Amino acid sequence: MKKTVLVAGGAGYIGSHMCKYLFNNGYTPMVLDNLAFGHRQAVKWGPLFQGSIDDKELLTRLFSQYKVAAVMHFAAFARVGESVENPGKYYANNVAATLTLLEAMKDCNVPNFIFSSSCSVYGEPEKNPIDENHSLRPISPYGKTKLMVEQILDDYDNAYGLKSICLRYFNAAGADPEGELGEDHRPETHLIPIVLETALGKRDHINIFGDKYPTKDGTCIRDYIHVTDLAAAHLLALEKLLDGGSSEKYNLGNQKGFTVKEVIEKARRITGKPIPEKITGPRPGDPPALIGSCEKAIKELGWETKFSDLDTIINTAWKWHKNNPDGYGS
Repeated sequence: MKKTVLVAGGAGYIGSHMCKYLFNNGYTPMVLDNLAFGHRQAVKWGPLFQGSIDDKELLTRLFSQYKVAAVMHFAAFARVGESVENPGKYYANNVAATLTLLEAMKDCNVPNFIFSSSCSVYGEPEKNPIDENHSLRPISPYGKTKLMVEQILDDYDNAYGLKSICLRYFNAAGADPEGELGEDHRPETHLIPIVLETALGKRDHINIFGDKYPTKDGTCIRDYIHVTDLAAAHLLALEKLLDGGSSEKYNLGNQKGFTVKEVIEKARRITGKPIPEKITGPRPGDPPALIGSCEKAIKELGWETKFSDLDTIINTAWKWHKNNPDGYGS
C-alpha cells in the first residue's frame, strides 16, 4: 500500500518538485497549501487541500481522515530582506504556525517530520566549505526562525519521540528536467530566474551587488543545488525515518561555488542572449562565499547529486522559463 505524505507548501517551488518525486517513487503526496505563494497549476500528483499550517482544526481532520506516515514542511516565508523589515510576520508563520503543525502531529500520532531548513542557520561563515559542526549564529530573523524550529524539533524528539530530519539547503535552483515544473516566485529574488527573466527581456538588466569581494572576479560565490537533487535527499531522509532511523541534520549543496559573474556568463552561453548587467553597491550582510560540505548526507543517506552541475541547472531552468515566460500564469 502506498504511504501518504502530507506536503505542506506543496504548491510552491520545491514542494511541487517534491510531490512529483514522491509520486514517481510510489508515495501518495497530499498537498496542504494556502496558495498565497504556491500555484494550483503545480499540484498534479495528489490532492490539494487549501489551508494553512496554523489551522489546527483542519490539520487534525486531515490526520484523522488519512493515514499520514510523515509530514514534509516547505511552507515557510523565505525572503531574508523582508524578514529584517518585518520580523513579526516571520516569527508568526515560520515558528508559531510550525508549532501548531507539530502539536497536531503529536496529538494525532503522526511520527515523522522532514524540515526544510537553511544554511542561513550558520550566519557569517567562519570557513568554507561549511559542515554541520559549524557554529550556529544566524544574522537574519529568517535564519533565526529556521534555527528555532530545529531546536523545537530536538525538544519534541526528547519529550514525545517525534522524529525529524532537518535539511539545511544552500541555494535551490533549476527546474524539473521534464519541463513540467519551474520556479515562479512573486516577487522573484533568486539569481538564476532573475538572470533568465533578463534574457527573456522581462528585465532591462541584472544587478550585481558588489564586485570588490576577495573572489576570483570580485563577485560573491554561492553553492547551487538542483531542486530535483533536493527532492531526492528528502526521499532518502524520509526513508531513513520510516526505517526507524534517528533524528538528524544534514547540509544539502553541491560542494562547489560559482560567482555571480560565472552564473551570468553561463546563462549567456546557454540562452544566446546578451543579458546586460549593472554593478551596484554590495548588500549588507552578504558574505563573500557560501559553500556547503555535504559529506554527511552522502555518507549517511547515500545521497548523490545528478543534476547540480551549472550547465544542467541553467538548461533546465531556461527550458521552463522559455516555455512559460509568465510563469504559471502563461
